[in-house]
Order: sequence, then structure tokens, then C-alpha cells
Amino acid sequence: MTASIIAIAISYLLGSVSFSILIARWLMKIDIRHHGSGNAGATNTLRVLGKGPGIAVFLLDIAKGVVAVLLGVWLGGDSDWVPVLCGLAAIAGHNWPIYFRFKGGKGIATTVGVMATLSFVPVLIAGLIAILIIAITRYVSLGSMLLVVLVPIILAIGGWSAPYIWGAVIIAVLAIARHRKNIVKLLNGTENKLGSGKKGEPHGA
Repeated sequence: MTASIIAIAISYLLGSVSFSILIARWLMKIDIRHHGSGNAGATNTLRVLGKGPGIAVFLLDIAKGVVAVLLGVWLGGDSDWVPVLCGLAAIAGHNWPIYFRFKGGKGIATTVGVMATLSFVPVLIAGLIAILIIAITRYVSLGSMLLVVLVPIILAIGGWSAPYIWGAVIIAVLAIARHRKNIVKLLNGTENKLGSGKKGEPHGA
């Protein structure tokens, strides 16, 4: 029990390491949360700093989710819940980082790392569909939300265990809640599209 609690706590602290904020400070001496959409994540890093930093943040944020789940597997014994809770803790850390006044990103890249480690094939299927939607619409937010909604549905259809299904449901609810402003913009037709602006320019999404 103690080991499980420690694993969850470490996962939150790991998730709280915001690579978007750190890389923006290192490269441009700026707070990424004051530029572009104001979101401390890979998409805003891509728009404000360019492809290289954007890809780096995306991969590092995925890695946080992977490490958190593996930590849960290592310290959680035979429990399916501990890896799931560690993954959720990492996502919560990304969204509300203790190191950065609890103002972080939307957690999609970290969510991808968590979900892919817990259930690779369902996430791969959902991810391919999400990528297709992003390629067609150029709305990253739409593809991100579709990804998290599809995963619990695929898990339920596939007969996966309850901790994985409920964990995916919680992740989906968190992601949708973090994207509520994007949902309004999508409905109003004002959501920013991928590649619709130049590096360093303000963006609304």
C-alpha cells in the first residue's frame, strides 16, 4: 500500500515537470503561457517556437506518461488500479503542475503516453482515426478529443478490465473539460487550425 501511494505521488511530481515551459524559457527566455494560446503544451510550443521544440515537448510529455505507468506496474504489485492511478496522477501533474503555480497544459501528449502504455492496440486504433481527422480538418483539438473519447469505447468493446475502462473514462472527462474553450471555438467556427499562422505570432487556440 505504501509503495503504491509513493508511486502515485512520484507520478504526479513527474507529470508536473512542464517541458513546454522549461524549453521556452531556455530557448527564448519567455513564459509560453503568455504567448500563443497560453497553453503549456506541444501544440502551442509548435506554433510559438517551431517544429523542433514542438516535437521535443510532445515526445517528452509522452515519456512522462509512459514512465508513470511503468512505475505503477513496478510498485503496484498485481493491482491493475495502481498503474492506472499513476497515469492519472501524471496527467493531473501536467495539467496542474505544482512547480508552476498549478497552471499547465491540457495533458493530451501525456495522456497518449499513459494510454499507449496501458493499452497499446486500442490507443493505436483511436490514434489513427484521430490523426486522420486532424489531417482532414487541421483541428488538433478535435482530433485530441476524439482520441480520448474513442479509447474507453474500444476498451469496453474489447472486454478490457474495469480499471482500464474507468481510467480511460476519467481521462476522457478530464481532457474534454480542459478543452471546453476549444469546443466553444469549434462550434463558433473560430478555432485555430494547425499551420494557420507563423511562428511566434499570437494564436487563439
